[in-house]
Amino acid sequence: MSIRAESGVPTEVTAPGRFDLEAIPYERLGRPITGPRAITGSWRRFCYLTVNIAIVNWKLRFFGSSLGYLWQLIRPLLLFLVLYVFFTKVAHVGNPADPSEQFYGAQLLSAIVLFTFFSEATMNSVRSVVDGEVMVRKIQFPRLVIPLSCVLLALFNLCLNMIVVLIFALIAGVRPMLTWLELPLVIGLLVVLATGLAMLLSALFVYLRDIQPIWEVLLQVTFYASGIMIPIDEVQLHLSPSLLRLYMMNPLATIFQQFKHVFITHATPSAGALLGSAKWLVIPVGITFVIFVLGLYVFNRIAPKVAEDL
Repeated sequence: MSIRAESGVPTEVTAPGRFDLEAIPYERLGRPITGPRAITGSWRRFCYLTVNIAIVNWKLRFFGSSLGYLWQLIRPLLLFLVLYVFFTKVAHVGNPADPSEQFYGAQLLSAIVLFTFFSEATMNSVRSVVDGEVMVRKIQFPRLVIPLSCVLLALFNLCLNMIVVLIFALIAGVRPMLTWLELPLVIGLLVVLATGLAMLLSALFVYLRDIQPIWEVLLQVTFYASGIMIPIDEVQLHLSPSLLRLYMMNPLATIFQQFKHVFITHATPSAGALLGSAKWLVIPVGITFVIFVLGLYVFNRIAPKVAEDL
C-alpha cells in the first residue's frame, strides 16, 4: 500500500507486523549477529555432544576395516620394535645391570604410547573446525566440542593401548607398586596439555593454514626432545645440572619421566629429583596450565565468528 507524504511524494508502507530492513539505516541495525560461543547451554548437553561426536568418529575410523582397532595399535608397536632393536642391539642401550635401565623396553613402549596420544590429539584437532565447516555453518552448538571430541577420541585409544603396556610391563618383570595411584594425575596432566594445544591449534588454523605443517615439524622435534628413547641416566651424563633442569622444564619430558618413575621402576629418578627439587615442578606444570588457559581464551574469542571466517 502507499500513502501521500506531506511533500506529496508517495511512500511505501509495509503491512502491519512486518518490517522493511532496507528502510532502516545501517547504523541503526545494531551489532552484527554472532554465532554460539565456545561453551553455551547446559553442561549436560555439552558433555553429551562431545562424547557422541567422539564415538561417531571412532566408529567411522574403523568402518569397513577387518582388523579395526588393531590398526591403531600396530603403529606404536612397530615404532617401538624398530627403536627397541636399534637401541638395544646396535647402540647397546638398556643395560640390565643398570637398575634404571633394567626395564628399558617397558619404559620405551610406555613413552611411545603416551606420545602417540599427544600427537593424535593435537594433529587431529588442527583441521577439526575447518573440516566441520558444514556442521559449523548450519547447526547451533557449543564450538568447543569439536576439538574436545578429537582429544577424547585419542583418549579412547590411549586407554586401550595402556592395557597392552600393562601386559608388556608385567611380562618384563614390573610389579605393581603403591605409586600407581599417581598415574591418573600424570595422565591427567598430559590430557590438559593436549587439550590446551588442541584448542589453540584448531583456532589458529582457521586463519593461518600453515599451522598444520608447522606443527608436524614441531611434533618431530618434540619426539626427540622429550626423553622417549634415551634413558635419563644417559642424558645426565652429557648435560650439566643447569641444562638438565632446563631440559626437564619441557612438560612432556616431565610427564614421561614421572610416568616411568611411578609405573615402571623407582630406580629411574622422578621428575622432581631431576629438577633438583619438587618445587621446580611448578614450572612445567605451570606451563601446561598456561597453554590450556591460552587455548581456551583464543578459541572462545574466535568461536562466535568462526562460521563467517571459514
